[in-house]
Amino acid sequence: MFKIPDWAFEFHGHLCPFMPIGYRMGSLALQKLGVERCKDHEMHVFSEMGVGHPQTCMQDGIMAVTGATFGKNMFERLYYGKIAATFWYPGINGAIRIYLRNEFQDKMAPHEFFTYRKKSIEPSQIPDNVSQDIINMVLTATDEELFTTTLMPDYTYKPVKGSFNKAACEICGEYVFERYLRVKDGKRICIPCAGHEPDEKVFYHPEIH
Repeated sequence: MFKIPDWAFEFHGHLCPFMPIGYRMGSLALQKLGVERCKDHEMHVFSEMGVGHPQTCMQDGIMAVTGATFGKNMFERLYYGKIAATFWYPGINGAIRIYLRNEFQDKMAPHEFFTYRKKSIEPSQIPDNVSQDIINMVLTATDEELFTTTLMPDYTYKPVKGSFNKAACEICGEYVFERYLRVKDGKRICIPCAGHEPDEKVFYHPEIH
């Protein structure tokens, strides 16, 4: 049986099957790419999840095992509504996409856990024995039963270059990192003060400086 550390469940906040699915997905990505858990800003993950569906819990599992976290700007959502993610690591040719197989999704679907969830009962309120049973389904399955993996040798990605440069918005006075400044009426201002107008000129962009 695959082992997931207790701290990962504590970080996530409740017992559910999708955090473990994400943990296993990320673990498989590390294995297939032959790399270790990130300490700094190495692996980037492109989750195909969106919003409005409980399967997004998988993303916490991915971040927990890979170290590719949202806070380190190593995790992005593509809003495709699929239980899948692409994993890219610098120095590795290409990337790998991992998808939760339809067959396993169908196998889980009748479980009592989802009877509760469809009644809008939060995972922390579902009896632990019910939650643990479906988690065990995830932990006892093989990688082949869980996932379809696709190597993407031509996948390229250029991370945004980090910058400490910032300036005060000339309207509200609050600091803004330069790549998010806009120019309006000759003033460098933040996005809220600019009114989120999409045709505003970006004052700074790392690709052209």
